[in-house]
Amino acid sequence: MQIEGLGNLLGNSIQPQKVKSSEGDNFGATLTDLIKDVNQDQMDSANAVEKFVAGDGVELHDVMVAGEKAKTSLDLLMEIRNKTVDMFKELTRMPV
Repeated sequence: MQIEGLGNLLGNSIQPQKVKSSEGDNFGATLTDLIKDVNQDQMDSANAVEKFVAGDGVELHDVMVAGEKAKTSLDLLMEIRNKTVDMFKELTRMPV
């Protein structure tokens, strides 16, 4: 039995995020990109479940990983939203 490294098992599913430093980037564009990524993770999870149920050769652990990835990315998005709302509320309470 050969033991492979974690990177070999995961393949290209984990990739470092590229940081954009151009002047045109703003919080709104970053948030929009994050929402698109979360939506894609949700669709990938749903597709994995459908393929598993249909018997198209998808392993159960792949379905579970896709589901947890979608859940984690949605949790992160919700925390960012909550912190942004808190920040806005705090800014509106500041005296002018």
